[in-house]
Amino acid sequence: MDPDAAIAWRRRSLLPCLLLLWSRLALGALPFSSSPHRVLHDLLSEQQLLEMEDLSLSLLRGGGLGPLSLPPDLPDLDPECRELLLDFANSSAELTGCIVRSARPVRLCQTCYPLFQQVYNKMDNISRTVGNSSESHSCARSLLRTDRIQIVAILSEFFNSTWKDANCANCLTNNSQELSNSTVYFLSLFNETLTCFEHNLQGNSYSLPQPRNYSEVCKKCCDVYKSLSAMYSKMQKAKERENKAEPGTHLCIDVEDAMNITRKLWSRTFNCSVPCSDTVPVIAVSVFILFLPVVFYLSSFLHSEQKKRKLILPKRLKSSTSFANIHENSN
Repeated sequence: MDPDAAIAWRRRSLLPCLLLLWSRLALGALPFSSSPHRVLHDLLSEQQLLEMEDLSLSLLRGGGLGPLSLPPDLPDLDPECRELLLDFANSSAELTGCIVRSARPVRLCQTCYPLFQQVYNKMDNISRTVGNSSESHSCARSLLRTDRIQIVAILSEFFNSTWKDANCANCLTNNSQELSNSTVYFLSLFNETLTCFEHNLQGNSYSLPQPRNYSEVCKKCCDVYKSLSAMYSKMQKAKERENKAEPGTHLCIDVEDAMNITRKLWSRTFNCSVPCSDTVPVIAVSVFILFLPVVFYLSSFLHSEQKKRKLILPKRLKSSTSFANIHENSN
């Protein structure tokens, strides 16, 4: 007899004794202080007791009963399919770790795009044989359609939906193989802005109860902050022109989160403000609009016809006045 088969047969023969011992302990027929050696010493030999202990540890650790304990017709994966599944598992684990590590601050697209492409390619290798009906045990059917949960398909859908919600494609180029030039330039400006903040904060060593003075930060970092904000607006406008049929298109989450962090630091933490370059034209237009009613009424007053006031005398008064004049002339 095959040695493995003999070992498996002996382990199966010891299983009823082990189950009997466990059931009697569970029902209280045996005290928990009793030793299995003492209870079954008269029934089993020392070698059988040792094998029984090994079997108990194997079952408690989740082990099986040996290669012959499973039904011979249990379906198993082909070596090629198992290799594909293992590759997808390893790639998924790497991508999951990258996504979690890049959650705060968000560096998802710029850090994890090579791993996402790797997972995408592994999934493509698995699903490539979906329409191949000539093979009775294709990897696609075994890994994607066999059970109700479809773990591989659900995991792939999770990665795709996360990548789509993050709009990572808006930061990548060349079929998502590398970061776009505008994204690289924006991230360099972002790092330069943070470096400027950190450099100008080193001289401000105040105690916690006192309000900190960030005037140096506002003064020294104004130009680089304006450049970063202008680059972000330029990227937004370019993306809106590309997606005219899709309003509300966002940039990738890395760029948006970087700009939000910078604006919060600039406005809330440092209490800085960027002077508007169009202040003079705005003031001039506002003053002109305010004075329009005054100009209108003044011009109406000057150019309208003013009727002179004429004194109209009553007829009696007019006749008496004429009679007085005649009488005066006669005298």
